[in-house]
Amino acid sequence: GRQWKLITRGQIACVWAVTFNDKEIWEEKEKNDAIYLHRIAVNPSFRGSRFIDVIVGWAKAYALGLEKKYVRLDTLGQNTGLIKHYSSAGFTFLGMFQLKNVDSLPEHYHRERNSCLLFEIAIA
Repeated sequence: GRQWKLITRGQIACVWAVTFNDKEIWEEKEKNDAIYLHRIAVNPSFRGSRFIDVIVGWAKAYALGLEKKYVRLDTLGQNTGLIKHYSSAGFTFLGMFQLKNVDSLPEHYHRERNSCLLFEIAIA
């Protein structure tokens, strides 16, 4: 119940993972009141299909069903394209942050610890 996929035309169009806490990245904002989207990946055959809108719709309903207040995600690097992409899907860009403790995070967080971009959607 943590790894999800979207199938269209008999093919896996995209995948993503969900976690229910993310203290290492969200630090003091982590209050057990959000779901966190990770590892969103789109099949190259379906690029440009705006599956982020489908994922966001699903995530908001899923979070609401779990009585959470937010849907959150992060990405690394100074990727202005992703900032626009996630913002256009309803996420608020909270800014770029330096991660304080990356010891328990995957290796790519160690390399990019100074450029963690945080996004969230408040559930109405």
